[in-house]
Amino acid sequence: MAFKMSVQKSSGKVNEVVIGTGEKAIKLGGENVLPFYAFDGDTGNVQKVGIEINDVYPESWIQCYKDMYKDVANDPAAWAKYVEDNTEADFVCLRLVGADPNAEDKSAEECAEVAKKVADAIELPLVIAGCGVAEKDGKVFAKVSEALEGKNILILSAVEENYKEVGAAAGLAYGQKVGAESAVDINLAKQMNVLLTQLGVKPENTVMNVGCSAVGYGYEYVASTMDRIRLAAFNQNDKSLQVPIITPVSFEVGHVKEAIADEIDQPEWGCNEKRSIAMEVSTAASVLVGGSDAVILRHPESIKTIKTLIGELA
Repeated sequence: MAFKMSVQKSSGKVNEVVIGTGEKAIKLGGENVLPFYAFDGDTGNVQKVGIEINDVYPESWIQCYKDMYKDVANDPAAWAKYVEDNTEADFVCLRLVGADPNAEDKSAEECAEVAKKVADAIELPLVIAGCGVAEKDGKVFAKVSEALEGKNILILSAVEENYKEVGAAAGLAYGQKVGAESAVDINLAKQMNVLLTQLGVKPENTVMNVGCSAVGYGYEYVASTMDRIRLAAFNQNDKSLQVPIITPVSFEVGHVKEAIADEIDQPEWGCNEKRSIAMEVSTAASVLVGGSDAVILRHPESIKTIKTLIGELA
């Protein structure tokens, strides 16, 4: 008797979101099945991999990264151009850590000027991340959205404390894409998407950052949250959750001890560059098979490995 494949059909489908302009623009989403389940239906657009750079010298990064970018790390535009030319990244994520009120406290205008220089230096799509202080990020994102009008960037991320300011500026006034950030909870993720929609931001202009942790750091919560979000989007046709997911893996891996501890302090752990790559790859692979449509990494070797993984599975 011939084998007959059992196919699970879904009634829901993830929205397609375009980031960037021209030939290098990327599309996220479009799937109506779980990641890489091509035997069940349409897997949509191939998952994308981005690379993180900072607006200021990355003093807190481990030495291998400082050595790798020593000629460009003091110039964000040159740094962006370098990673565009020398890595396999699909997009660049500029993290505006210099805006942090507890650090350099750069003004929104200064941040917008830096973002503009970076955007003008590259052809790859640009994702803008903030310093993590909601009030300051709201002001920064508004100025950056204005300065980069027409570039079709992704602002990462709008949170409950600033979504009105970010959504109104990025999603409505200046035509950018908006990332809805929540903290590893399906209800919070849904709430942020609904709030942005009620504000007037169209679903096709929204992505989700549903939270992340490095593997080994309570990652099971991330896995279960992504599973529930994707199953609700497909099987329950929950339109408020039919949104592409982007996961800034490097933001989490970049500060965990197992990835960054110096060999002098932990000689039995071996090279921290290899550990950092291994942690990035493990975490990125996990979120991609869990439902993420794009990941942000830091090491070029991590990007190369994950791109190979995606190519083999897609």
